[in-house]
Parts: sequence; C-alpha cells; structure tokens
Amino acid sequence: MLKGSTQTGFPPAPPSAIHIKHSVSSSINTKRMRKLVQSMNQQKENFFQVRDLTKVYPMGEVEVHALRGVNLELYAGELVVLLGPSGSGKSTLLNIMGGLDTATGGIVSYRGKELTRATEKELTEYRRFHVGFVFQFYNLISSLTARENVSVVTEIAPDPMAPEKALDLVGLSDRMNHFPAQLSGGEQQRVAIARAISKRPAVLLCDEPTGALDSQTGIVVLEALERINRELGTATAIITHNVDIAGMADRVIHLSNGHIASVEINKVKKSASELQW
Repeated sequence: MLKGSTQTGFPPAPPSAIHIKHSVSSSINTKRMRKLVQSMNQQKENFFQVRDLTKVYPMGEVEVHALRGVNLELYAGELVVLLGPSGSGKSTLLNIMGGLDTATGGIVSYRGKELTRATEKELTEYRRFHVGFVFQFYNLISSLTARENVSVVTEIAPDPMAPEKALDLVGLSDRMNHFPAQLSGGEQQRVAIARAISKRPAVLLCDEPTGALDSQTGIVVLEALERINRELGTATAIITHNVDIAGMADRVIHLSNGHIASVEINKVKKSASELQW
C-alpha cells in the first residue's frame, strides 16, 4: 500500500502545508522574488516541483492550450490561492497536481516521485492516501448522513481521524446525523471538506469551494479551510476567480492564458472572517 510503504515509490504523507515557488512574468523582479521565496522556505519541505508543464486539449481540428510552460514549486506550510478568470488554466493545473488529469508535456513531481510517469495504479494510490479534494459541488451521497458520508473515506484510509472529529473541525458536530437534504449549501460543503480531511491528507486541493455559495455562507466555508490549515498543518491550495479571497492567503498565484502572470506575497494576511464580497 502507498501509505508508509515504498510499493509505488511515493513517500508517506507528512502533516504539513503548501508553499508555492514559481516562475514569474517579466513584470516581476525574478531574482528578488526568488531570493525572498528561498528565505521564506528555507526550512520547508518541497512537496511539488512543476517544470515546463503544458496541457493541450484537441478539439476537433483546433488545439486548446490550457497550460503553456508552467514552472513552480510547492512547499509545506502555506495556504495558497490560485487566482484567475475562467479559462486561465488554474483548474487544469490543480487537476494535474492532484493526479486527476495528465500533462501533455513537462514534469510534475510529488516529494521526488514523478507523477507524470506514474502508472494508473500509482496515481490511484497517490490520490487515495496523499491528496484531499474539495470541489464547487459537494458530491455527497443523498441516502447517507453527514457522518456516513465521511465514513465512506475513513473506512478505506489506513490512518483516518474519526468522522466525528472531522465534522467537529468544520463546525458540524451537531449536524452529523442529518442527511444532505436537511443541510444548507454551506453545511453540505463543510461535510465535503470533513470527508476530504478525514484521511489526513498532506495536501488539500480546493476548486472554487465557495463558487455555489453566497458570500456569508462562503466565508463560513473559508473559515473551516483556514482552521484546518492552521490546526492540522494541511497544505491548502484554493482555486478561485474571487479576488477578495486572495486576502487570506500566504501567497497568491495569478494565472492568465495558461501562464503564471504574477505572484503576490501577503505580508499581512486577513482572517476569513474579515473578508467581504
């Protein structure tokens, strides 16, 4: 098995967080940014390395270039926001990093193991043991309670937290016996987050987690992600087109037309409760 073994070559997942080092556009002072990033990450483990990453989708006689030579590194210890409009490549990048999609060219490595050369079996075990996913739509099983939806993951994970603990972390200890139809949209999303973290992943990848929610409910969801990142040390990357969410990140990666356009480091982070949109 992948967890704690070398059967597939992936090392066991540590309880830590994401930090991204990147290839920046010409508008950024690259040397200055690299020096700053190296200083910030001096004691952090390198989770991901991405080199010259491309993704091309054939659409009949037309080719759609979703990613155009992306270079970045991800480290333990940060909450990162990947910001950009629809079609900028942010979801494609996250899906390849999460083992849900394959690259056309380039290299993606997770803790020294190349995902771009991994077999389907290796990718399945990588997703199962190392990465948690949160999507815009909750994908809960309607016939199961909140506790049972989380248990779907904990029953197959090698070292899970109790479903009750995962639900408590997202503020749903009093709703764990309710079915999805009895929960609000924000509560359903928090059940999805609890399900994702219950296997104790090293990395939590979130694709538009507040996209289907109003601002007040979205902030509650972001508070749950913030708490997980802070208390569990889970590396957390949030994809969004909402510029206001960028304020809670340690670093903000701006994507445009398949490139990393710029990077911002938040010297003073906002808490999720301070966000407004």
